[in-house]
Amino acid sequence: MKIINVVGARPNFMKIAPLLREMRKNKHFKSILLHTGQHYDYEMSKIFFKDLEIPKPDIHLGIGSGSHADQTGRIMMAFEKVVFREKPGLVLLVGDVNSTLACALVASKLSIPIAHVEAGLRSFDRTMPEEINRFVTDSLSDYLFTPTRTAIHNLQQEGIQNGKIHYVGNIMMDTLYSFLNKKSDTGIVEYLHLKSKNYVVLTLHRPENVDHRKNLKNIILGLKGIHKIIPIVFPIHGRTKKRIKEFGFSSSIKKMTNLKIIQPLGYTDFITLMKDSLFVMTDSGGIQEETTVLKVPCLTLRKNTERPETVSIGSNTLVGTHPESMISESLHILDGDAKTGDIPELWDGKTSMRIVNILKKNH
Repeated sequence: MKIINVVGARPNFMKIAPLLREMRKNKHFKSILLHTGQHYDYEMSKIFFKDLEIPKPDIHLGIGSGSHADQTGRIMMAFEKVVFREKPGLVLLVGDVNSTLACALVASKLSIPIAHVEAGLRSFDRTMPEEINRFVTDSLSDYLFTPTRTAIHNLQQEGIQNGKIHYVGNIMMDTLYSFLNKKSDTGIVEYLHLKSKNYVVLTLHRPENVDHRKNLKNIILGLKGIHKIIPIVFPIHGRTKKRIKEFGFSSSIKKMTNLKIIQPLGYTDFITLMKDSLFVMTDSGGIQEETTVLKVPCLTLRKNTERPETVSIGSNTLVGTHPESMISESLHILDGDAKTGDIPELWDGKTSMRIVNILKKNH
């Protein structure tokens, strides 16, 4: 069975790595890795592929950046040519980026079966582009591999047939446990002159936070209060760096002497940095999940999440973008009142095995 596995941006890499390893153990599958190039930082892509032991993509579309419509359209045109040439038996998609949506539309119109890993996640916020991508991709997919029981419920509420829904657990944890089992210490904490459990990790990239001046200003005000108490290390996203400059916040950032801005990190360095932190502040969905398994408190700078189990079961707290909430919740953790939580069901590192077994059984 020929499967085209699609990745397009960094969050996809962690999800595809264990699936590729599992498929390539099995002669039943001919696995093709296609990188759309939606995430266009070649050097950072290379670091992630090396860290995660992902083979060089068989096909690279080299799409690059653009508006949602422009990027999605160019991926569709390029991917359609690949599908005509390769004639796959299945297109496997992960996550919720524009590449996921674009390739789902192409495969569906050409009657190629679609598998969606991380199906059923919902924030119920249609202002998020990712929410549209999730909803449309799930509606077109033939195999919906869900990470949680909540995701199953969401799909059932949308009228998806039960026969298409498969509860397999969280694919991100396969990659995380693989790293943890190696007991690797990359030395990143010492390199940055930080002390274990005496610093905070910050990530910030979502358009609703960094593209809106008021929200970004509020977050910076919150950071001003927190950095006076504990060091903050901030691997800065290119989009965020650009907006800070555009909105005139550069001088405010420079005055924060306990805020350490660094370049984006590879997977192993970043997981090491999170694992040894006192807590994490983020607007990333994947980091909410990783901190839950690491049992590191996480303050999510959003008003909602498509990963509610990280809040109800795990170590995550939604704090929004209000400076007072950011500072208040940080003080709770600093006072020893940290939320560590438990690990949700089937977040056990065996999700890729379950997915491959289901695909093998049905083909």
